[in-house]
Amino acid sequence: MSSLAKKAHPLLNSLPPFLTWRALGFRTICSGRLGFAPSDPDPPTHPVAGTKVLETFREEFEIGSRLITLETGKIARFANGAVVLGMDETKVLSTVTSAKGDAVRDFLPLTVDYQEKQFAQGVIPNTFMRREGAPKERELLCGRIIDRPIRPLFPAGFYHEVQVMASVLSSDGKQDPDVMAANATSAALMLSDIPWGGPIGVIRIGRICGQFIVNPTMDELSLSDLNLVYACTRDKTLMIDVQAREISEKDLEAGLRLAHPEAVKYLEPQIRLAAKAGKNKKEYKLSMISDRTLEKVTNLAEARIESVFTDPSYGKFERGEALDQITQDVKKTLEEECDEESLQVLPKAVDTVRKKVVRRRIIAEGFRVDGRQLNEVRPVYCEAGNLPMLHGSSLFSRGDTQVLCTVTLGAPADAQRLESLVGPPTKRFMLHYSFPPFSINEVGKRVGLNRREVGHGTLAEKALLAVLPPEDDFPYTVRVNSEVMASDGSTSMATVCGGSMALMDAGIPLREHVAGVSVGLVSEVDPSTGEIKDYRILTDILGLEDHLGDMDFKIAGTRKGVTSIQLDIKPAGIPLDIICECLEHALNGRLQILDHMEREISAPRTQDDRNSPRLATLKYSNDAIRRLIGPLGALKRKIEEETGARISVSDGTLTIVAKNQSVMDKVQEKVDFILGREIEVGGVYKGVVTSVKEYGAFVEFNGGQQGLLHISELSHEPVTRVSDVVSVGQQLCLMCIGQDVRGNIKLSLKAASPLPGSGTKNVVEGSVPVSKEATNVWASDGDVANGQNQELLESKDDFPGANPSTSSTPVILIRSAAECDEEEKASGLGKTSKSKPKSTVASKSNHKPKKSPIQNDESDSEFLSSVLFSSANAKGSTSFSQKEREKISESLFGTQNGDDDHCNFTSQLDTHDNKGVKPEALITTKNLKLGTKVVAKVYQVRARGLVLDLGGGIRGMYRFENDGKKDFEVGDELKVKCSSFTSKGIPVMLLEDEE
Repeated sequence: MSSLAKKAHPLLNSLPPFLTWRALGFRTICSGRLGFAPSDPDPPTHPVAGTKVLETFREEFEIGSRLITLETGKIARFANGAVVLGMDETKVLSTVTSAKGDAVRDFLPLTVDYQEKQFAQGVIPNTFMRREGAPKERELLCGRIIDRPIRPLFPAGFYHEVQVMASVLSSDGKQDPDVMAANATSAALMLSDIPWGGPIGVIRIGRICGQFIVNPTMDELSLSDLNLVYACTRDKTLMIDVQAREISEKDLEAGLRLAHPEAVKYLEPQIRLAAKAGKNKKEYKLSMISDRTLEKVTNLAEARIESVFTDPSYGKFERGEALDQITQDVKKTLEEECDEESLQVLPKAVDTVRKKVVRRRIIAEGFRVDGRQLNEVRPVYCEAGNLPMLHGSSLFSRGDTQVLCTVTLGAPADAQRLESLVGPPTKRFMLHYSFPPFSINEVGKRVGLNRREVGHGTLAEKALLAVLPPEDDFPYTVRVNSEVMASDGSTSMATVCGGSMALMDAGIPLREHVAGVSVGLVSEVDPSTGEIKDYRILTDILGLEDHLGDMDFKIAGTRKGVTSIQLDIKPAGIPLDIICECLEHALNGRLQILDHMEREISAPRTQDDRNSPRLATLKYSNDAIRRLIGPLGALKRKIEEETGARISVSDGTLTIVAKNQSVMDKVQEKVDFILGREIEVGGVYKGVVTSVKEYGAFVEFNGGQQGLLHISELSHEPVTRVSDVVSVGQQLCLMCIGQDVRGNIKLSLKAASPLPGSGTKNVVEGSVPVSKEATNVWASDGDVANGQNQELLESKDDFPGANPSTSSTPVILIRSAAECDEEEKASGLGKTSKSKPKSTVASKSNHKPKKSPIQNDESDSEFLSSVLFSSANAKGSTSFSQKEREKISESLFGTQNGDDDHCNFTSQLDTHDNKGVKPEALITTKNLKLGTKVVAKVYQVRARGLVLDLGGGIRGMYRFENDGKKDFEVGDELKVKCSSFTSKGIPVMLLEDEE
């Protein structure tokens, strides 16, 4: 057609495109003419063909100064019921559908799915697929908020599958959509043809400075000490969910009585909307038990069931086996009578008879299944710190219910990241509840997130969150893991009790203990009016009482007030007066449990020598923190990999979490070396020699600061050349002795070294100052294990040498090389150094600096590998193969553990002037000390020195001088004197004529 028009009108080929735009009023080229289309001054009001007309119905009302709208008919028209509820700029869609089957089952398969998609706040999901994944915890919890109040209102015997799907269409972040979704679901059920006993109203109440707030915003909730979600019909309560900061029972009752009339305001708009757009209720088939079947099962089983329930000696499983046997006997009787109708509903009929027997006995006689009084709590057993390897642990038992709780502490960066539409972005306190199948002696399969487990864990988490210290005082991430070991009712409340004790066992400063108890209800209803004629409140209900009763009212709190509540009911509502009466019963039961918990642990534990973590928060400038992190965080990751600690960085704050104190010391040492710390005169620092001059050496320490080590501060003895004592790359322990007016730092090596013959102890960085008379005693592990040195046993945790012995005689006990290795590894003495080890003290002989054996280069390893000795007090001498000797030699004198080990080890040794002491006849690890003279035999002649047999299984070394004689033979006896010890405890000997 277009080509034909162009042939008829050649001018159209050159027509500008904008002249054919319909919006300008031009005719289309299909009209055959060129010109303006005639304008119609009065366009038709009837719908244009092909346009869908959407008939929408809308209701507007106001609650708590918030304008709320209910709308239906515009979207989701095929659903059985669909409602969009709006508050401000937040809109939630809820739809309801039901299956068309015959519903051959004995329960209501109600499914509630709540979803928050990121498009509701204009965000693309931050996942790999850029799609929403499995339901998050918050979505499961919001689904439970919707499920719990609507489930009791379905008629008895209605077992058709029903699905509720609620989704957030848009969110402004001001309102929590969960309560909105619950009200929208109630309106959708009212519009549908599904039989349901609604409508219901759901309201949220907050409290700021003692004033209650209806429908608070998220900002107001952050300041509120109460978060109450309340659901009800016109005259009865259906569901309560509370998170509070120790609110009193009196104030909580006031909040409940305010919430009820506010929630009722949601009912009339739903009724008006259903009158305009609702469907007629459909007749569904109800699965009811006939009176004939119920009467027959009652006659066959009632007496035997009552005998089981009146015997308190039955345990949970014994009672269950007895009841199952009764059911099997009734089944055999019905099979003999060929009563197929009764056989189909037999489990439901037997359960109805059980319920009737238990409830009648409780109301008439006031006795429960296990023989307890109505207000009596089951026996409680508490144990804190039962797993000492963990940060915190506890075991809590109440009756047959048993829960194991553990606590793990982490850095602030370990906090859980949340991606919800409202609320905080992270969560630093987590409680994970697990209900394994073995806890009820069943076989099951562990799958993903379970709605029940998430709900119970969140209830306990809210209960404990109220007593945690503020984030400013305790900015660490805490994870509580609750494992149900055995279940017979109220495992969530047992989790609260066990979690509180485990937190205190971990040393977390809780304000008070938190305990929880579950309260039940058994009522007698007038069948004609549906009103409750009589009722009994049960404290600390069993699992069977939960199943056969009317209510499971979980209340947790401290002695001061309530911290969390969760109410689930089975009938179609309970009067609010009864609910408020239960609060007093719960308080009495809670106080009984708190008494048991406080007897076990009443205050947070202090940090001890267990594997409790060490947490440190340091303040630095942002420039210093950037130096620590390094390019792309490489330096920070390297420190974490080397030490196993976790480092968290925020604005000006550095948080370190270590498994124990030794790991914390390593991390802080590395951080101090990179970032530095304030220089103090008299402080001891570790540094690396960067350059050697004629007048001294320059040392880099404390995060890149430079200091001068003058030649006069190298040793207590005169030094002729600086290079004879120190070399470039060598690590030293130095003391700051002053700073001049220009800020130049003066360092001293001799001030950090022992004075020869003084008997004073060397100063080690971070050590505890001790008096001159105090002396350190090092013993072999065998001595400590055998109890031969009680003083060392007391100071073993502070090794090496923070708590000195009170012995007046300086004694050095020599250990085997293997013992030295184990001791130094445990004490964190082993460090790495890229430089060759050098001696730090000059010899007295001829006023010439004499090199210690630890100065030898790699060629000395052959000589030093044979210098092995064993402890005389050990159970047996230690022997080593050649391969082991070479390995120890490399670790002693190679490029590792050199001067740093020497610096740490020799700082613990005390010198003692033993001139004139006669050579010992028998050398042991106890009497061999500095200055001890002994007659030794040449055990082996090496290229660079001698291996000497000192007796008692101890061997020492003697190194040749450059001009020394080498005409020794094996077996020669030499008079020698102990001059020093290597970093591994090997004695270094000098000939008497060399003194």
